[in-house]
Amino acid sequence: MSDGMVKILNGNTFVVSDARGDIEASPSDPTGLFSFDTRFLSKWVLTINGDRLMSLSTDDLQYFEARFFLVPGVGSVYVNATLSVIRQRSVGNGFLEVLSLLNHDDVPVDLTVRLDADSDFADLFEVKDTLRKQGAYARQAGESSLLLLYRRGTYVRSTAISSSQPCAFDEGGLTFTITIDPHAAWTTELDVAIQMLGQQIAEPGQEIGGVARTLEDQVKRPIPDMARNLARWLGEAPRLECDWETLQRTYRRSLVDLAALRFSPLTAGGNSLPAAGLPWFMTMFGRDSIFTSLQALPFTAGLAATTLRELGLRQGTRIDDFRDEDPGRILHEMRYGEMTAFEERPHSPYFGSADATPLFVVLLDEYERWTGDTDLVRELEGEARAALHWIDAYADLQGNGYISYQRRNAETGLENQCWKDSWDSISYRDGTLPGFPRATCELQGYAYDAKMRGARLAREVWQDPVLARRLEKQAADLKQRFNRDFWVADGEYYAIALDADGRQVDSLTSNNGHLLWSGIVDDSKARAVAEHLMSERLFTGWGIRTLAVGESRYNPIGYHNGTIWPFDNSFIAWGLRRYGFKDEAAAVAAGNLEASAYFDGRLPEAFGGYPRSMTKYPVQYPTACSPQAWSTGAPLLFLRTMLGLEPMGDHLVVDPALPTTIGRLELLDIAGRWGRIDAFGRGRVDTSRLSGRVDGR
Repeated sequence: MSDGMVKILNGNTFVVSDARGDIEASPSDPTGLFSFDTRFLSKWVLTINGDRLMSLSTDDLQYFEARFFLVPGVGSVYVNATLSVIRQRSVGNGFLEVLSLLNHDDVPVDLTVRLDADSDFADLFEVKDTLRKQGAYARQAGESSLLLLYRRGTYVRSTAISSSQPCAFDEGGLTFTITIDPHAAWTTELDVAIQMLGQQIAEPGQEIGGVARTLEDQVKRPIPDMARNLARWLGEAPRLECDWETLQRTYRRSLVDLAALRFSPLTAGGNSLPAAGLPWFMTMFGRDSIFTSLQALPFTAGLAATTLRELGLRQGTRIDDFRDEDPGRILHEMRYGEMTAFEERPHSPYFGSADATPLFVVLLDEYERWTGDTDLVRELEGEARAALHWIDAYADLQGNGYISYQRRNAETGLENQCWKDSWDSISYRDGTLPGFPRATCELQGYAYDAKMRGARLAREVWQDPVLARRLEKQAADLKQRFNRDFWVADGEYYAIALDADGRQVDSLTSNNGHLLWSGIVDDSKARAVAEHLMSERLFTGWGIRTLAVGESRYNPIGYHNGTIWPFDNSFIAWGLRRYGFKDEAAAVAAGNLEASAYFDGRLPEAFGGYPRSMTKYPVQYPTACSPQAWSTGAPLLFLRTMLGLEPMGDHLVVDPALPTTIGRLELLDIAGRWGRIDAFGRGRVDTSRLSGRVDGR
C-alpha cells in the first residue's frame, strides 16, 4: 500500500483509509472496510460545503481506534482556519465514527456536511486480481438509515449506515444541514454495521423495511469495550523489565499487534487464533497460524489451543484435486468470500501446503510440553495420527521417502507449497528453476521433528508404545538418508531441495537454519551450517538473508531471494540455540531487534538484505505486510531463545545468553505447567565479534 494509509483492525474486521479518514477505493486498491474477505465499504468521503478536508494529524490511539484532525481548505500564516473537524473511528462489527465540528469563530456558521457512501462488496481476491462481480446491487435510503446490499443467488452481503443526529439519507450517502454557534461544537455518531448471512434480506428493488429494522437493531448494538479487552490481554502476558528501551517497546508492540491479529473463525465460539497479516491475509492460514502460535506459546498459549482445534476441525478427509486435499492434510488457507463460495477459488479450504501437516504435530507436542494439557492431546489424537499418516501415504510423491509437492490445480493452486512460496524462490546455483515434484529441505526437517514428537505423545499420552517405536525408527532412517542426500559436499551445507530426478538444488539459503531447529542435522555437520548462517554471504548484521550473496538469483530486495524475514530469523536463532550456538543465536536476535527500532517497534514481513555496513538503517521492502503475524511473533521467540527457556517435565529451564545491548532483563510470570516462573539474565554476549565466523568450543 502507498504511504499515508491508516489501518485500524479488530480481528475479523479492518479499515484502511487515507490520512483524512476517507475511503475512495479503486478496483485494485486495498482500502475500505473489510470483514471475512469482503469489502463492505468502498467509498466514505467527508465534505463540508462541497469541499474536501485537509489532514493536520492522525492519532493511532489503539489498534482498533484512530483519530483524525482536519480543517477545511488550505490555511496560511496569515489566515487561520476557524473550523476544525475531528473524526474518531473504532472498529467492531463494522465501525463507529464520532464526527465532531468545532467553530472557533465569533459568529455562527452554517454548514452542509456530506458523507458519500458506497460499497462494491468486492471479494478480496477480486481486489488482488482486479476481477469483476456477477451479482446485483441495491441501495435503500430510509428515514433513519441507508442500506447497501449485494446479492448473488443465496450469497448476500449488506452494510447499514445510521446517525445519532438528524440527517437526510439518499442512495449515495447522507447530508447534515447544521448551524454551529460561536465557539460551540456539533457531534454525531455514525454507525456502519455489516451483515453477512442476510437470510431476512429481500430481493434487490423490493421493500426492505423489515430488513432495515433488523439492521437498525444491529446498529444499536453495544460496542465492545476493546480497551478493557486489550488491558486484560496485556495483563495476562509475562511482564518484561530491561535496560534496553528498544526491546521494551518492541515487546509491547508485538503483544498489541498479536491482539489486533486475533481472528475468530465462525466455529471457534469466540476463541481466537492468529490471522496471517494485513491487508491480504486476515484469515486462518495453516502454516502462519502454527508458526505464530509456536512463537507465542510462552506468552499466550490459548492461541495455540484454538489453532490446533480449528485446523483439526478442517483437516482433509478425501482426495480433491481442485483443493489439493488429501486425507489427513492440514489446510493452507481458509476464505469466506464470494469467489470461494461459488468455487471460483478453491479456498474452502485450500490445502496447498506441504509443511502445515507435520507442523501441526510439532505444535501439538510443544503446546503440551508448555501447558501440560494432555486433554487436548487426547482430543486431537485422531487428527495427529492422520497427519503423521499423511507424511508417508500422500506426501511422498516420488516414492523416495521425502515430502515433496506438486500442485494438482494448475489454474489457481500454488506452485511452491513451502514457506518460500513465490514462483522463483527455489533455484539452483546458476539461477535455473527445477521441475516438479520438489522436495525442499526444511520439509524433511519438519517431518523428522513431527515423527519424534509424535513418538513422545504416543508413548506418554496415547499409551501406544508400538506406534512410538515405529515413528522413532522412521525418524532415524529419515535423518540418515537426509544427511546423505541433501548434503552439498563441496560447500558443506544442505541443498534447498531435491528435484524430480533426485538431483540437489544446490543454492545456499536460510533454510539451513530451519534444519537446525528441527534437529535433523547430524552433530558433525552443525558447525559448518552455523558458520554459513553467520557468514557475510548470509548474515548482514541486521539478520540472515533468505538467499546467499553470490547465488545467481540473489537480490537484496527479492521477496524470497535475499531479503531478511524476521520470522525466518527467529526460528534460525532457535535452531542455533538447539545445537549449542548460544552467542550466534543472540547475535541474530540482536540484529533483528535493533532493526525494529527503525520500524516503530513493529518488525515487518520482510526488509532489505543489504549489509549493515552499507546502510545506517534497514531498508524497507515496498509491499511487506505490516502487521504480519509471524513477524509480530518473532520478538517473542527471540526472547525465549536468548533466555534459554525450555520446558523439562514440570519445570522450566532458564539458561540466558543475552547480547550486551540488553543489559539487565527480567521476564516475570511466565505461565506454564509449572504455574508461573520468573526468568532473569544480563547481557554478556559481545555480538559485534560475530561477523562471519563461529568461535570454537
